[in-house]
Amino acid sequence: MADTCGQVLLGSGLTVLSHPLMYIKVLVQVGHEPLPPSLGRNLFGRQVYQLPGLFAYAKHIIKIDGKAGLFNGLAPRLCAGTIGTLVHSRVLQVGLTNTQKAEEGSLQHVVNETTKEMIARSCATIVTHPFHVITLRCMVHSICVYTIYSHVILYNMGLIPRLLGDVLSLWICNMLAHLINTYAIDDSVSQMDLGFCHLFTGPMQFFASMLTYPFVLVSNLMAVNDCGLAGGLPPYASIYPTWVDCWRHLSLEGNMSRGNSLFFRKLPVGKTYAIDQKRFF
Repeated sequence: MADTCGQVLLGSGLTVLSHPLMYIKVLVQVGHEPLPPSLGRNLFGRQVYQLPGLFAYAKHIIKIDGKAGLFNGLAPRLCAGTIGTLVHSRVLQVGLTNTQKAEEGSLQHVVNETTKEMIARSCATIVTHPFHVITLRCMVHSICVYTIYSHVILYNMGLIPRLLGDVLSLWICNMLAHLINTYAIDDSVSQMDLGFCHLFTGPMQFFASMLTYPFVLVSNLMAVNDCGLAGGLPPYASIYPTWVDCWRHLSLEGNMSRGNSLFFRKLPVGKTYAIDQKRFF
């Protein structure tokens, strides 16, 4: 119980610290561009037109809504994090009674542990998904004119791509870790220096998140799609019957990585933006 409370407190603290970053990322994902492109330099020193980066975007939000504006949608996100941690911990404690015993470090052991973690994460995601949708809509509501919220079941909005992204990311990360520990690291090193092995965890998680980012983007767009907010309605956004239609549309536009980078945001070729210096779209 003490461990779970510690996880909740730590998770809540990290959520508060990272919330402005997530808020700006979500606004970029839904296509909100309140600032015009500016002339800057890319990584090779060449002059190019770039969309506003993280700090410019944050300054604009502070100018319009104050520093508190960077924390729109924080309350439901904290609820989602707390409930998700409790559900995740409880499911792991219950465990799987029919799990086959396997030698630690073997492929079967990795599969068993990853399956347990997958089930725990999926349960937490399903339970907290309504709070996740509310969080995203609070964020979009802060910069959108709205009409009337559509009374739909929140579970229907972006849950499937979110689950698929979480599951794929988990399996990619764990299987890469197993391959590296098995074939790239000497047995004596892996047994004597676990910290050395854990150095690969961060890069592998980053690599997995990059591969599964399109699922995150599609899930977030579907959470606000056709919900009554201007940001989820034409002309600012297309209406997608299903998340597959959203995926196809983004693929055709070449926008599957929109919002993935908040520092070097290159202006897409042939893309024009209806820039509005007000807070709304």
